Amino acid sequence: MTRDADASDELAFAVGLAHANATPLAIQAGCTKDFLGEAIDGEPLDISGHRGIVNYQPGELVLTARAGTPLTEIEAALAEQGQMLAFEPPHYGETATLGGTIAAGLSGPARPFTGAARDFVLGARIINARGEILRFGGEVMKNVAGYDLSRLMAGAYGTLGVLLELSLKVLPRPGAQTTLMFEHDAATAIEQFGRWQRRPWPITGAYWENGCSHIRLAGASASVASAQQQLGGETLIDDAIFWRGVREQQRPFFATARALWRLSVPPATPRLEIDGECAIDWGGAQRWLSSDADADTIRSTVAAHGGHASVYRGHATPRFHPLPEAMMTLHRRVKQSMDPADILNRGRLYPDF
Repeated sequence: MTRDADASDELAFAVGLAHANATPLAIQAGCTKDFLGEAIDGEPLDISGHRGIVNYQPGELVLTARAGTPLTEIEAALAEQGQMLAFEPPHYGETATLGGTIAAGLSGPARPFTGAARDFVLGARIINARGEILRFGGEVMKNVAGYDLSRLMAGAYGTLGVLLELSLKVLPRPGAQTTLMFEHDAATAIEQFGRWQRRPWPITGAYWENGCSHIRLAGASASVASAQQQLGGETLIDDAIFWRGVREQQRPFFATARALWRLSVPPATPRLEIDGECAIDWGGAQRWLSSDADADTIRSTVAAHGGHASVYRGHATPRFHPLPEAMMTLHRRVKQSMDPADILNRGRLYPDF
């Protein structure tokens, strides 16, 4: 038995023991996503030591790594081969890990153009709530019968299983990248984003803030140059710094003393009539709201447009948008089947879940 197998078995034994004793567990590693979701009360299960890249095949565009592997280590290995995590995951701290990133289902500004975090998950090795080590999926893109449980782990916040290893599809870095700026009010930005995205241009980012739209083009040099010529606008110098600030919420907009809300709405939704300051990401589909308005007002306004609202920083409860009863019932059934003793990150998604 290898040392890595020993580490997996030790973690599995700890989970199995907790299951037998009905002891809640709080899964942790880099702890950079602790501010997301509800606070949980449980015995710490630290997986930060279960780290390292297990298999990386640049020619196959596949990487497998343990859940405790720092995101910076993975991105450095990919950069050496001219490749990247195309869903552009936010770190929210230097100790961010692969497991925490996938568990939270986080994606950056490129998400609507390249895909979400779960779209790049090929397979997962997990510990279920009974302490059994299971493997789902694999290391190739293919159609499979049955439920895709590996992707179910993305966005589950550790409530359905303890991630041990993840296999991800990676992509080559674009040959060229530039960002163009335009003076727009919010309504014009939303309209233009929709119009531009219907064109065959290599857009990988569309963000508006404080009267200025930013369009990122990335791909083959000829394609980027052609789109830039047709779009016009002013070129942003050091655009990598700008997009990092958007991804990591390091822009001045995010340095607010008011509550920060993430609003998910159909991209063409007009600017919402809610008191506060707004930034528009994902070509209109993701809105960031800095506001002192009460939670019910924000959520009812967003829901009227077919969207949902979650608080990133603030004191609203629940932090995630309340689910309709039928959807919550489905969630409970999945949770019951995967974690019948309700020990894994109890209450992280919703206080009574």
